[in-house]
Amino acid sequence: MIDGALPNPLRRVCIVMMSAVGDAVHVLPVLTALKRHTPDVHITWVLQPGPATLVRGHWAVDEILLFDRASGWGAFRDIRRELAAREFDLVINLQVYFKAGIVTRFTRSPVKLGFDRARARDFNWLFTTHRIPPHEPQHVQDQYFEFLTAINVPHEPVVWDLGPWADERSWQREFFAQADRPSAAIVVATSKPQKDWLPERWAQVVDALWSDFGLETVLVGGRSPRELHAEQVILEQAHHRPRSALGSGLRKLVSILDGSALVLSPDTGPLHMSVALDRPVVSLLGYTNPKRTGPYRNFHDLIVDAYGEPGEEYPISMENRADRMPRITVRDVLDRVERWRAVYQPRVIGPNA
Repeated sequence: MIDGALPNPLRRVCIVMMSAVGDAVHVLPVLTALKRHTPDVHITWVLQPGPATLVRGHWAVDEILLFDRASGWGAFRDIRRELAAREFDLVINLQVYFKAGIVTRFTRSPVKLGFDRARARDFNWLFTTHRIPPHEPQHVQDQYFEFLTAINVPHEPVVWDLGPWADERSWQREFFAQADRPSAAIVVATSKPQKDWLPERWAQVVDALWSDFGLETVLVGGRSPRELHAEQVILEQAHHRPRSALGSGLRKLVSILDGSALVLSPDTGPLHMSVALDRPVVSLLGYTNPKRTGPYRNFHDLIVDAYGEPGEEYPISMENRADRMPRITVRDVLDRVERWRAVYQPRVIGPNA
């Protein structure tokens, strides 16, 4: 498809992926594979400020160009100016939306690789010079690996190297030194209300984790109004008061998730961060398709699947199903925690295990 269009070795690559934290986590194995294949390649990543705080300093990320969508049209002006000063051998557009197409148009490269026409929304394919072949739906992580296949770069082994990094270990030790029992991190809310679980049910889980499993709960996430509301409800209704680490920032969140014996999360960035850190995660999924956006390869036995009907063999698709998360009961979640205790607890090796 693009044989002969790329220099060997690649010198400069630009990644256009300006989406949320979970997608940023999925991009990292693409970058580590590129670096493993061509160690001297220089990788520039166009990224939003939020997820940029997670990956800045990563050994596979040479340069980050910020696309601050809060600036409105000014964001396009600023990124155009930055990209005008750079030339690339290859641009990989991992998004299918119009804004990513515009940013891709601003890049200077003979090869701009994007999705096939069937998957590229908003006429995104018009902004690329080459496209990956059509493919049946699959997990988002595997979907990104299609781009590596198109340029003959092996993606195995899948490596994130998310951290914690050496200079973050001291903070991690201090954080968990305050606890006298292993910790379970609960991600209290997401970017979409339809993906959230009921905070009053989280409060019941907090009490069960303490009394039945010997775990102290740490509430994690940002400080959006819904996250703060969930925190308030949980703190008011739980008999065993959990620790709250809302607003700690993404790099400290890496340390918290890595040091936790167990993570419980709906479909949001910290779920995928936990997988990258090889931390057991109980996934509460109903709005989004677990086969597409659930934990990658691992911890499928810890999924609480409210997306499908009992016995339903649903396909991998982008279809979202509203009003499914309230179907998840406290008992559903605790059953998966029981599974964690039976299967995963003996191998947990974090600083607070």
